[in-house]
Amino acid sequence: MNEQNFTELLSQFNTELSDTDVSSTVAVDALRVKFLGRKGLVTGLMRNMGALSAEERPAYGKRVNELKQEVEASLEAAIEQARLAELERKLNSGWTDISLPGNGLGSGSLHPLYEIREEIIDFFMNMGFHVETGRDIETDWYNFEALNTPPDHPSRDMQDTFYVADKVMLRTHTSGTQIHYMEDNKPPLRMIAPGHVYRVDSDATHAPMFQQVEGLVVDKDISFAHLKGLLFLWAQHLFGDKVKTRFRPSFFPFTEPSAEMDISCVFCQGKGCRRCKNTGWMEIGGCGSVDPIVLKNVNIDPEVYTGFAFGFGLDRIAMLRYAIPEIGLLTSNDQRFLRQF
Repeated sequence: MNEQNFTELLSQFNTELSDTDVSSTVAVDALRVKFLGRKGLVTGLMRNMGALSAEERPAYGKRVNELKQEVEASLEAAIEQARLAELERKLNSGWTDISLPGNGLGSGSLHPLYEIREEIIDFFMNMGFHVETGRDIETDWYNFEALNTPPDHPSRDMQDTFYVADKVMLRTHTSGTQIHYMEDNKPPLRMIAPGHVYRVDSDATHAPMFQQVEGLVVDKDISFAHLKGLLFLWAQHLFGDKVKTRFRPSFFPFTEPSAEMDISCVFCQGKGCRRCKNTGWMEIGGCGSVDPIVLKNVNIDPEVYTGFAFGFGLDRIAMLRYAIPEIGLLTSNDQRFLRQF
């Protein structure tokens, strides 16, 4: 292909550009495709390189690139001219009151679980508690043995615990954080341990992964009465001054005596309804005095120090606080649900 062919192709492009409606981006883009598209006239010149000798190719390739650059520059100018023309037509076809407020962006909100978590942390920090997060993966010692859980306890079974290796598991509660804390610190102790826990359980009110917050107090002359008084204030802080509490005898390996804590039904105010199974009460968590064996396991003298511990599911509290019917909604990321908060 000689220089005359390049000149004729450039002349053809200039002629068609002058005949094109440069006030339309669609028309200019069609011209771009014709000359610079995959099957364009200028692009096709590069396919002729194979028929040339090695000596001819450098000069030929240079001339094709020069032609391509000249066409591209003309097309960019035409596109810009077309865009300005289209903008002018839009402005002339109507008017816009720029003093009107814009549509704006919808504001987000805190997730209900995060709100509950932070509110509980703030309450206990104001009461002088330290916050520890702990480890999601624990050994048998911290998750079970140090907490006085015997080897034949049902919670150690595969159907209740996610094991990742021999005597290594995803923690089934945040109580193991209490052991770490007591090993690293000496009484008096006040701490809470919020975090995720994992259990082989899943239904409308249970999830295989959920959030807990556990608390621990160890000092001289600590009694069960201190525990009841603290949790009563905590329940009133979360559910209002009219809420009532009760403690039912229960069993946990790491506390003695142990209790289940109930609050008066937040839906019927204790009168009895479907949600509380007409009892007027709703279970909210477990608690008790720290078992002396647990204190011995961390080298704290149970003859000198006593303490109490408690644990609550944040998901459960959020469901009660906001009347959420199913625990799965808290982790579904359903925007229809989250926009309610």
